[in-house]
Amino acid sequence: MGGTKLAYSDNETAFTQFEARRLSPAIGAELIGADLRNPTDALVSEVRAALLRYQVVFFRDQDITRQQHIAFASKFGELEIHPATPLEQPDREVLRIAHGPNSRGTENSWHSDVTWREAPSLGSILRAIELPEVGGDTLFSNMVMAYEDLDDGLKERLCQMTAVHDIARVFAKRLKKDATELHANFPPMEHPVIRTHPETGQRGLYVNTAFTDHIKGMERKESDELLKYLYARAAIPEYQCRFRWAPGSLAFWDNRACQHYAASDYFPNVRIMERVTIAGDRPFFKAAA
Repeated sequence: MGGTKLAYSDNETAFTQFEARRLSPAIGAELIGADLRNPTDALVSEVRAALLRYQVVFFRDQDITRQQHIAFASKFGELEIHPATPLEQPDREVLRIAHGPNSRGTENSWHSDVTWREAPSLGSILRAIELPEVGGDTLFSNMVMAYEDLDDGLKERLCQMTAVHDIARVFAKRLKKDATELHANFPPMEHPVIRTHPETGQRGLYVNTAFTDHIKGMERKESDELLKYLYARAAIPEYQCRFRWAPGSLAFWDNRACQHYAASDYFPNVRIMERVTIAGDRPFFKAAA
């Protein structure tokens, strides 16, 4: 494997609204001293810059309400409503993810959120509501590194490829609907296998085990074999960080640049999280000038 490269240098202009402490050389930083109760424009601007630099940022000891969670997320763009959110739930921008004795966690696969949308999300902000005494960590993996460390020949091939993403792979069972019914509102979507980040211009691997179904124009067996290899890139420890949740913790990740994995190692204990997701734009690949 080639030498991994950091997406951004720590020698860039220092932040003034918080101290950024890396979780690993590859990805992730805790933003120490940020207060999300009444975020100023200056704080929001620096959080966005940190998100682009580290791909996922974390906040500790934030005593905020659901409404403050929504208000903070809305500073970064329009908010999504997930089809798994019950119609009768107030504050439908919030996706509640709750597991306990009658529900084992099912988010334990490497994925980027809602890649089955025509315009998948910019990012997600997850807040801890109730936690097990131990376990339930979330891992994050840098998909820019996962692309950069590929050999040049494979990179060139992948940059020409398109993958099909399908909501039914996960949510047919979870929502108790068949694929045809789901596809009426959310038809399968085609996205480039290698995505150009719209803000940083970096290229990253953009397929995931949860929602990517196949590579367009390729025989199924060949597609499955290639995707299996690409999926495994997320599991390389050198690309990762691991976040241990505590009361008052939040994580904000860039779905355009990284993938995440919620460790389901706490059953039958209770883990309740609330996620607010910021709408993004349609993925694209930009060839070198």
